[in-house]
Amino acid sequence: MRNILLVDDHPVVRQGIARVLAEAIPDLRISEAVGGEEALSHLRSAACHLILLDLTLRGDSGLTLLRKLRREFPAIPVLIVSMHSVDQFAARALQAGAAGYVTKDSDPEELVRAVRAALGGGRYVPSSLEPPAGDGPAHEALSDREYQVLRMIGAGRTVSEIGTELGLSVKTVSTYRARILEKLQLRTSAELIHYAIVNRLVQ
Repeated sequence: MRNILLVDDHPVVRQGIARVLAEAIPDLRISEAVGGEEALSHLRSAACHLILLDLTLRGDSGLTLLRKLRREFPAIPVLIVSMHSVDQFAARALQAGAAGYVTKDSDPEELVRAVRAALGGGRYVPSSLEPPAGDGPAHEALSDREYQVLRMIGAGRTVSEIGTELGLSVKTVSTYRARILEKLQLRTSAELIHYAIVNRLVQ
């Protein structure tokens, strides 16, 4: 019996994924966690062969949790199952150590293929993920938190709204904004919004 931990804060999504996998791969035991702390607690107390991780979680972002998981449990592959499109997060997730990336609107058979690949020690790279040309876009140089703030600015959020949602002070968010502007060689929030839209960093 192989053990899988499914980390997602939406019960309906967890149940749907569990049902698809249970029907396709009978020898799985699927456990669930709603966030990072619960996931880490479970992994410290039980054997696990694969982690399915959402990127949008309460508290730490999925990317932050992914890096923690790779540090503490390097032998356990992590497959990202996300609502975010491939061009928004797949390359960043794979670079952070994910064994694969599947979007939640994928065909269930694709999810099963990705899980089988990860359980077999392989990787599942989406066919739609284009190989980077040259040095890649400028936003790839941003930290995970800077990238998160950039996407929120791109979605039209104010500095105070971002601070409230991420549990950061307005001053801290403003510092991130200033760093992003410098790294992307832009001047205003309007230019950041335009950049995020043009580069398809927001839905």
